[in-house]
Amino acid sequence: MAYLPYIYGINVYIMAAVKKFLISKPLDPHRSGRVHVIASTQGNIEWKTSEERINIIRQGVPYGAIENVSVNLGVATGKMLDHLSIAQRTYNKKKKEDAILDPRFSESILELQEIYDFGVDVFNNEKEKFLRWLKKPNQSLGNVTPESLFDSLTGINEVRKALTRMEYGNMA
Repeated sequence: MAYLPYIYGINVYIMAAVKKFLISKPLDPHRSGRVHVIASTQGNIEWKTSEERINIIRQGVPYGAIENVSVNLGVATGKMLDHLSIAQRTYNKKKKEDAILDPRFSESILELQEIYDFGVDVFNNEKEKFLRWLKKPNQSLGNVTPESLFDSLTGINEVRKALTRMEYGNMA
């Protein structure tokens, strides 16, 4: 009985520390409160909330956004088109027409921009280090490069998980 207040005091201290940690670092990068931006020929595409993100996906993003996200991630546009399974000729034609990507591709582009934003944050705004990390084989991803997983939403989520592990001190 004499130890109960001591144990209770530790529990209160631990709970306060956990609460402070959770408030200072959002667990879900989608809910970080950060404004994500993709430049495009039709103006900037900006979203902060899940609702805004869903609306953008439903409306579609311009084909030109592919190039902007490719540049951010240090990936050649042709390679990004391969990840998205879009033919180069189709891309050139649609970009010239200011066409809009369908929702599936739009979601991938938004996810990739969020990966870029999150990765730069994890690497303390050292973009070059983050871009090098994307190109190195990673043991936590099955010894493949993070960049090679950009061809599916599952792969993109695995890259996000690896970044989250790094952010919280686990090796990735």
